[in-house]
Amino acid sequence: MAELSFYVGVIGNVISVLVFLSPVEAFLKIVNRRSTEEYECLPYICTLLSSSLWTYYGIVTPGEYLVSTVNGFGVLAESTYVLIFLFFVPKPRFLKTITLVLALNILFPAIAIAGTRTAFGDAKTRSNSMGFICATLNIIMYGSPLSAIKTVVTTKSVQYMPFWLSFFLFLNGAIWGFYALLVHDVFLLVPNGMGFFFGTMQLLIYAFYRNAKPNVKDEEEALAPSQPLLT
Repeated sequence: MAELSFYVGVIGNVISVLVFLSPVEAFLKIVNRRSTEEYECLPYICTLLSSSLWTYYGIVTPGEYLVSTVNGFGVLAESTYVLIFLFFVPKPRFLKTITLVLALNILFPAIAIAGTRTAFGDAKTRSNSMGFICATLNIIMYGSPLSAIKTVVTTKSVQYMPFWLSFFLFLNGAIWGFYALLVHDVFLLVPNGMGFFFGTMQLLIYAFYRNAKPNVKDEEEALAPSQPLLT
Protein backbone atom coordinates (compact mmCIF):
# COMPACT_ATOMS: atom_id res chain seq x y z
CA MET A 1 0.00 0.00 0.00
CA ALA A 2 2.87 2.36 0.82
CA GLU A 3 4.44 1.65 -2.59
CA LEU A 4 1.13 2.28 -4.35
CA SER A 5 0.64 5.57 -2.52
CA PHE A 6 4.14 6.66 -3.57
CA TYR A 7 3.43 6.02 -7.27
CA VAL A 8 0.03 7.68 -7.05
CA GLY A 9 1.71 10.64 -5.35
CA VAL A 10 4.25 10.88 -8.17
CA ILE A 11 1.43 10.87 -10.72
CA GLY A 12 -0.27 13.54 -8.61
CA ASN A 13 2.91 15.61 -8.76
CA VAL A 14 3.01 15.38 -12.56
CA ILE A 15 -0.65 16.40 -12.85
CA SER A 16 -0.16 19.24 -10.36
CA VAL A 17 2.74 20.57 -12.44
CA LEU A 18 0.40 20.54 -15.46
CA VAL A 19 -2.17 22.44 -13.37
CA PHE A 20 0.42 25.07 -12.53
CA LEU A 21 1.52 25.33 -16.18
CA SER A 22 -2.00 25.32 -17.68
CA PRO A 23 -2.40 29.15 -17.57
CA VAL A 24 0.75 29.70 -19.69
CA GLU A 25 -1.27 30.13 -22.89
CA ALA A 26 -3.51 32.75 -21.30
CA PHE A 27 -0.54 34.69 -19.95
CA LEU A 28 1.23 34.61 -23.30
CA LYS A 29 -1.86 36.34 -24.69
CA ILE A 30 -1.72 38.89 -21.87
CA VAL A 31 1.94 39.63 -22.60
CA ASN A 32 1.39 39.84 -26.38
CA ARG A 33 -1.63 42.13 -25.98
CA ARG A 34 -0.01 44.02 -23.08
CA SER A 35 -3.30 43.91 -21.19
CA THR A 36 -5.04 41.50 -18.83
CA GLU A 37 -8.35 42.40 -20.52
CA GLU A 38 -11.04 40.57 -18.52
CA TYR A 39 -8.99 37.62 -17.31
CA GLU A 40 -9.57 36.83 -13.65
CA CYS A 41 -6.65 37.27 -11.24
CA LEU A 42 -8.39 35.64 -8.29
CA PRO A 43 -7.64 32.01 -9.28
CA TYR A 44 -3.89 32.72 -9.41
CA ILE A 45 -3.85 34.68 -6.15
CA CYS A 46 -5.75 31.88 -4.39
CA THR A 47 -3.54 29.18 -5.89
CA LEU A 48 -0.38 31.03 -4.82
CA LEU A 49 -1.74 31.30 -1.27
CA SER A 50 -2.70 27.63 -1.22
CA SER A 51 0.64 26.48 -2.65
CA SER A 52 2.60 28.54 -0.13
CA LEU A 53 0.85 27.01 2.87
CA TRP A 54 0.83 23.45 1.44
CA THR A 55 4.60 23.78 0.97
CA TYR A 56 4.94 24.65 4.65
CA TYR A 57 2.54 21.82 5.62
CA GLY A 58 4.66 19.33 3.65
CA ILE A 59 7.81 20.54 5.35
CA VAL A 60 6.49 20.27 8.92
CA THR A 61 4.56 17.01 8.38
CA PRO A 62 6.64 13.78 8.31
CA GLY A 63 6.27 11.75 5.10
CA GLU A 64 4.61 14.50 3.08
CA TYR A 65 7.64 15.51 1.00
CA LEU A 66 5.69 14.88 -2.23
CA VAL A 67 3.28 17.60 -1.14
CA SER A 68 6.01 20.14 -0.37
CA THR A 69 8.04 19.60 -3.54
CA VAL A 70 5.23 20.07 -6.05
CA ASN A 71 3.73 23.01 -4.18
CA GLY A 72 7.18 24.63 -4.03
CA PHE A 73 7.11 24.56 -7.83
CA GLY A 74 3.59 25.96 -7.66
CA VAL A 75 4.79 28.93 -5.61
CA LEU A 76 7.33 29.82 -8.32
CA ALA A 77 4.83 29.42 -11.16
CA GLU A 78 1.96 31.29 -9.53
CA SER A 79 4.25 34.09 -8.35
CA THR A 80 5.27 34.60 -11.99
CA TYR A 81 1.64 34.75 -13.12
CA VAL A 82 0.67 37.22 -10.41
CA LEU A 83 3.63 39.48 -11.20
CA ILE A 84 2.76 39.46 -14.91
CA PHE A 85 -0.84 40.25 -14.05
CA LEU A 86 0.19 43.19 -11.87
CA PHE A 87 2.42 44.52 -14.64
CA PHE A 88 -0.31 44.48 -17.31
CA VAL A 89 -3.50 45.07 -15.31
CA PRO A 90 -5.25 48.36 -16.29
CA LYS A 91 -4.60 51.21 -13.85
CA PRO A 92 -8.20 51.46 -12.55
CA ARG A 93 -7.95 47.87 -11.30
CA PHE A 94 -4.34 47.92 -10.13
CA LEU A 95 -5.02 49.13 -6.58
CA LYS A 96 -7.68 46.48 -5.94
CA THR A 97 -5.46 43.74 -7.35
CA ILE A 98 -2.30 44.72 -5.43
CA THR A 99 -4.34 44.98 -2.22
CA LEU A 100 -5.54 41.40 -2.68
CA VAL A 101 -2.00 40.21 -3.40
CA LEU A 102 -0.57 41.88 -0.30
CA ALA A 103 -3.39 40.63 1.91
CA LEU A 104 -3.63 37.04 0.65
CA ASN A 105 -0.13 36.26 -0.56
CA ILE A 106 1.99 38.03 2.05
CA LEU A 107 0.05 39.03 5.16
CA PHE A 108 -2.17 35.95 5.53
CA PRO A 109 0.59 33.32 5.10
CA ALA A 110 2.83 35.18 7.54
CA ILE A 111 0.05 35.33 10.15
CA ALA A 112 -0.92 31.67 9.60
CA ILE A 113 2.61 30.33 9.95
CA ALA A 114 3.57 32.57 12.85
CA GLY A 115 0.24 31.95 14.57
CA THR A 116 0.42 28.15 14.44
CA ARG A 117 4.05 28.13 15.59
CA THR A 118 3.28 30.44 18.49
CA ALA A 119 -0.03 28.91 19.58
CA PHE A 120 0.94 25.24 19.41
CA GLY A 121 4.06 23.80 20.98
CA ASP A 122 3.41 20.25 19.81
CA ALA A 123 4.63 19.52 16.27
CA LYS A 124 1.66 17.25 15.45
CA THR A 125 -0.84 19.89 16.58
CA ARG A 126 0.92 22.52 14.48
CA SER A 127 0.81 20.18 11.49
CA ASN A 128 -2.90 19.45 12.00
CA SER A 129 -3.81 23.11 12.40
CA MET A 130 -1.91 24.03 9.24
CA GLY A 131 -3.53 21.09 7.45
CA PHE A 132 -6.96 22.43 8.39
CA ILE A 133 -6.08 25.89 7.06
CA CYS A 134 -4.65 24.40 3.86
CA ALA A 135 -7.72 22.21 3.32
CA THR A 136 -10.01 25.23 3.61
CA LEU A 137 -7.89 27.27 1.21
CA ASN A 138 -7.68 24.40 -1.25
CA ILE A 139 -11.47 24.33 -1.50
CA ILE A 140 -11.37 28.06 -2.28
CA MET A 141 -8.61 27.49 -4.85
CA TYR A 142 -10.59 24.79 -6.63
CA GLY A 143 -13.70 26.96 -6.68
CA SER A 144 -12.00 30.22 -7.64
CA PRO A 145 -12.29 29.67 -11.44
CA LEU A 146 -16.05 29.66 -10.86
CA SER A 147 -15.73 33.44 -10.52
CA ALA A 148 -15.65 33.53 -14.34
CA ILE A 149 -18.99 31.74 -14.65
CA LYS A 150 -21.03 34.96 -14.48
CA THR A 151 -19.23 36.27 -17.55
CA VAL A 152 -19.58 32.91 -19.34
CA VAL A 153 -23.33 32.73 -18.70
CA THR A 154 -23.91 36.39 -19.56
CA THR A 155 -21.93 36.38 -22.81
CA LYS A 156 -22.52 32.70 -23.73
CA SER A 157 -18.77 32.61 -24.43
CA VAL A 158 -16.02 30.57 -22.73
CA GLN A 159 -13.28 32.95 -23.91
CA TYR A 160 -12.35 33.97 -20.37
CA MET A 161 -12.79 30.54 -18.76
CA PRO A 162 -9.58 28.63 -19.64
CA PHE A 163 -10.41 25.00 -20.49
CA TRP A 164 -7.07 23.50 -19.49
CA LEU A 165 -7.12 25.07 -16.04
CA SER A 166 -10.56 23.59 -15.37
CA PHE A 167 -9.58 20.21 -16.84
CA PHE A 168 -6.39 19.81 -14.84
CA LEU A 169 -8.06 20.99 -11.63
CA PHE A 170 -10.62 18.21 -12.20
CA LEU A 171 -7.87 15.65 -12.82
CA ASN A 172 -5.77 16.96 -9.93
CA GLY A 173 -8.67 16.63 -7.49
CA ALA A 174 -9.31 13.06 -8.60
CA ILE A 175 -5.73 11.76 -8.26
CA TRP A 176 -4.90 13.57 -5.02
CA GLY A 177 -8.22 12.46 -3.55
CA PHE A 178 -7.21 8.85 -4.31
CA TYR A 179 -3.75 9.46 -2.81
CA ALA A 180 -5.38 10.88 0.34
CA LEU A 181 -7.46 7.71 0.71
CA LEU A 182 -4.32 5.58 0.47
CA VAL A 183 -2.38 7.54 3.11
CA HIS A 184 -5.45 8.29 5.28
CA ASP A 185 -4.94 12.07 5.18
CA VAL A 186 -8.29 13.80 5.71
CA PHE A 187 -6.73 17.23 5.09
CA LEU A 188 -5.92 16.14 1.54
CA LEU A 189 -9.10 14.12 1.00
CA VAL A 190 -11.76 16.74 1.73
CA PRO A 191 -10.47 19.60 -0.46
CA ASN A 192 -9.50 17.34 -3.33
CA GLY A 193 -12.90 15.66 -3.23
CA MET A 194 -14.40 19.14 -3.51
CA GLY A 195 -11.90 19.90 -6.28
CA PHE A 196 -13.15 16.91 -8.22
CA PHE A 197 -16.71 18.20 -7.82
CA PHE A 198 -15.88 21.80 -8.78
CA GLY A 199 -13.78 20.64 -11.73
CA THR A 200 -16.65 18.51 -13.00
CA MET A 201 -19.01 21.50 -12.71
CA GLN A 202 -16.63 23.76 -14.65
CA LEU A 203 -16.17 21.21 -17.43
CA LEU A 204 -19.93 20.76 -17.77
CA ILE A 205 -20.41 24.53 -18.05
CA TYR A 206 -17.59 24.72 -20.60
CA ALA A 207 -19.13 21.90 -22.66
CA PHE A 208 -22.55 23.56 -22.56
CA TYR A 209 -21.35 26.98 -23.77
CA ARG A 210 -18.42 25.87 -25.96
CA ASN A 211 -20.38 26.01 -29.21
CA ALA A 212 -23.00 28.52 -28.13
CA LYS A 213 -23.51 31.64 -30.20
CA PRO A 214 -21.98 34.56 -28.24
CA ASN A 215 -24.34 37.30 -27.14
CA VAL A 216 -22.50 40.26 -28.66
CA LYS A 217 -24.41 42.95 -26.75
CA ASP A 218 -23.99 41.24 -23.38
CA GLU A 219 -20.37 40.43 -24.18
CA GLU A 220 -19.61 44.09 -24.79
CA GLU A 221 -21.34 45.02 -21.53
CA ALA A 222 -19.61 42.25 -19.58
CA LEU A 223 -16.22 43.24 -20.94
CA ALA A 224 -16.76 46.97 -20.52
CA PRO A 225 -14.06 48.85 -18.54
CA SER A 226 -16.55 49.65 -15.77
CA GLN A 227 -17.04 45.97 -14.86
CA PRO A 228 -14.77 44.96 -11.97
CA LEU A 229 -12.23 42.27 -12.75
CA LEU A 230 -12.60 40.42 -9.46
CA THR A 231 -16.13 39.38 -8.60
